[in-house]
Amino acid sequence: MVLSFSTPAFLTARNLQNIVDQSAAVGIIACAMTLAIISGNFDLSAGAIFAFAGSLAAIIAASGYVELGFAAGVLTGLVLGLINGAIISGFRVHSFIATLATGLIIRGLAMILTGGRLIIVNDHAFKVMGQGTFLGIKYPIFILAAWVTFTWILLSRTTFGRAVYAIGGNAEAARLSGIQVNWVRTLIFGLTGLSAALAGVITVSRIGQGQADIGSTVDLEAIARVVIGGTRIMGGEGAIWRTVFGVLLMRLMSNGFNILNVPPFYQRVFEGTVILFAVAVDTLTRSRRQN
Repeated sequence: MVLSFSTPAFLTARNLQNIVDQSAAVGIIACAMTLAIISGNFDLSAGAIFAFAGSLAAIIAASGYVELGFAAGVLTGLVLGLINGAIISGFRVHSFIATLATGLIIRGLAMILTGGRLIIVNDHAFKVMGQGTFLGIKYPIFILAAWVTFTWILLSRTTFGRAVYAIGGNAEAARLSGIQVNWVRTLIFGLTGLSAALAGVITVSRIGQGQADIGSTVDLEAIARVVIGGTRIMGGEGAIWRTVFGVLLMRLMSNGFNILNVPPFYQRVFEGTVILFAVAVDTLTRSRRQN
């Protein structure tokens, strides 16, 4: 409300569309990350997959195969995510450690793939996904809406979604009840890998170039927005609509700060404070319920 009164441009249709458009990449990852966090897991390799998939798409597109580049980037993310899930399930490694390690490996592979260079794509067709519009609305907004709908249905309307909640509540009890815990976990990480790759491809399409060091904080940003939205960081509780709220809230505040010319480092401090506050409120609320 303060921003809407102090800056007339804040609530214009154009600015609100830009807010949703700029939220697309992180929002896509955050929706899949919601499933991971509800199940009691984290994916810290999402940023690396984001960069690798985007760079791969750019390299192939620069050779004249735009559609193949998009498909290869997204499918590679799915495969890398499934590998993450297989490692976590097969070797019983905590997802935090496993994806931290695989993220470093994938980021290194992205550097090798690009040779540390910017991969510039001049083909206009490559930029359509990230910059094109339909009925005046940018394509990334449609993609985000479709992904939000898909993950919402998957989590709230399917047996798979119920299994995600059960695993987050008590993985051993879920296993004893007949749920294929390892299989569900593997699929969850497949989804986070797919979402990171899709977001990476959209981003390189938007800027017209791929590079290995983009998205270095996108996984942490996605986790932050899931937590700010109200999903329990320890797992077992959460919802896609909460994540959408967290994504849009943080983007609204960031956009408002930019309009007010607030320096970026103050924005980081504020965002970190909001995250700590959200976690503290959740912890205190649960402690009171238990008492």
